[in-house]
Amino acid sequence: MAQQAYEVTATRKRPQQFDKLVGQDFVVSTLENAIKEGRIAHAYLFSGPRGVGKTSSARLLAKALNCESDSKPTAHPCGECDSCKAIAQGKSVDVIEIDGASNTSVNDIRAIKDEVMYPPQSSRYKIYIIDEVHMLSTSAFNALLKTIEEPPEYIIFIFATTELQKVPATIRSRCQQFRFHLIGQKEIIECLQEAAEDLNIAADEDALFWIARESTGSMRDAYTLFDQVAAFSGDHITLAKIREKLSIAGFGAISGIVRKALLKQQTEALSALSELFESGVSADQIIKDSAEFFRTLMLYKAGVKRTDVLGSPLDEIPNDIVSMLTEEQIEAALKAFLNLYRDIRYSLSPRFEIELMFMRLSALPLLTSTASLIEKLENMKKGIAEGSIVVKAPKEAIKLESVQEAQKPQPSSPLPEKVSSIASKEEHYETESEVFDENTEEGFTITINDLPAIAEALRKMGKSVAARYISSIDKVEEKDGAFIFTTQKPLAYNSLKNDERDLNKAVAAAFGESPIIKLKLEEKTNEDDAFSPQMKELRSFFGGNLIRTGKENNKEIEESNVPKHESIRTDEDNGLNPEPDEDD
Repeated sequence: MAQQAYEVTATRKRPQQFDKLVGQDFVVSTLENAIKEGRIAHAYLFSGPRGVGKTSSARLLAKALNCESDSKPTAHPCGECDSCKAIAQGKSVDVIEIDGASNTSVNDIRAIKDEVMYPPQSSRYKIYIIDEVHMLSTSAFNALLKTIEEPPEYIIFIFATTELQKVPATIRSRCQQFRFHLIGQKEIIECLQEAAEDLNIAADEDALFWIARESTGSMRDAYTLFDQVAAFSGDHITLAKIREKLSIAGFGAISGIVRKALLKQQTEALSALSELFESGVSADQIIKDSAEFFRTLMLYKAGVKRTDVLGSPLDEIPNDIVSMLTEEQIEAALKAFLNLYRDIRYSLSPRFEIELMFMRLSALPLLTSTASLIEKLENMKKGIAEGSIVVKAPKEAIKLESVQEAQKPQPSSPLPEKVSSIASKEEHYETESEVFDENTEEGFTITINDLPAIAEALRKMGKSVAARYISSIDKVEEKDGAFIFTTQKPLAYNSLKNDERDLNKAVAAAFGESPIIKLKLEEKTNEDDAFSPQMKELRSFFGGNLIRTGKENNKEIEESNVPKHESIRTDEDNGLNPEPDEDD
């Protein structure tokens, strides 16, 4: 007796009724309602990913239209009549299946145009199923336009394609379009479990979950992979057998290597990685599994809990690694493995690249982005402004009232002031600009005779302009723990005020001490009230003395109505200030 031919699971489990079509509820309900109401279109276009039921739906529609169990098309074909059996076996003379990839020329379409003139031999409709219709040439599509727009009443076209964008808009506009979707993992697992029961094979849930995940939503791919796994698994399909026979790293293996790398156990991580290579796992597979691992962590960190989206059961996700890394760090690791997969083809040694990548994972917890740094600095700045962050001074913690106060320029050598209370020997520290430094020797003083030494120190610092105006200081006095430099010349005061911090540095360089230096502008009291307010304002800005000039007889000028000529002569005109240095 001849042995019955083996039938693959994808063919054996092909749906023979609309209610057996998995994951395409919209397509099923629409076609069933259209058939019940007699709204049969003359052209249909089924599009979607591979292995989701486009060709099966086309055959089911052909069965429903030509089933002999009823006097009219039915949404539930019997599957027992001659027409249904012939269509299921691909032998019906009135249902012609054409491979668009093999019949791309315009001559093939012209043959169809000639055939449509003849009515069906034994069925209600003559149905043309053209698979991969996007492979037709432009001329073939153009030759088909008129036929599908106004075909004979007994002709129906059903087109199937995986690349809808390649079908001309002129063809799409003449067809009813149905978009097929990927099938969920849960539905695929249920179908695989049913297929295993049909073959009397026990299958672990994690093994079926892996097959469903690898099929990426394609039922045909899931059935094909199931047949391969069943061939070497015997009567029991387990995930361990799958990993062993198919040389797959697996979620657990990658998790262990990543954990060792993050804990800076480089020796153990490289040893575990070497075991993967020795077991026959390819470099591409390791990179792929690593990318899937970090993708799962990224989605889980973002709050995704659905196993069909994560691609892994929740109990397999390592919570210690998730808590060790931030979302940005996980995203950076995923991007690194994706880039590595693209670049591996140009590598001198893929194994070296993978080992280097896992070694670099030890620094992953320290990785941060520019955006994160900016955010942390902004939070710190806000905390200082609100007073919630305390800045430690050399002696005690000083709370900054605002960021603007913290950013004010401070003297280069701040010296706290000793409180003049003899009864209390404790040193109370106030703000930096009001107190002496405890390192300043008691009895230290500055007199008017010390100004040339300060000027020389300023010249050595490159501040020759400030050094020149030091001679404009009229007196030096000590008050409230600071030395007051007083001048009556506004120009000198303004120039020295701009270089006040450098003046403090020059005093420290000249005397080895760091006292507080303050500048004071003293108004002259012997101003001539006879001058106009404008001239007084000029004198106040430039300094110097106001004098009168004009005709020789000032008395005649005063008696006349001619206005007096007023002028200002500065100290430099009188030769009181030294000549500027050459570097000015």
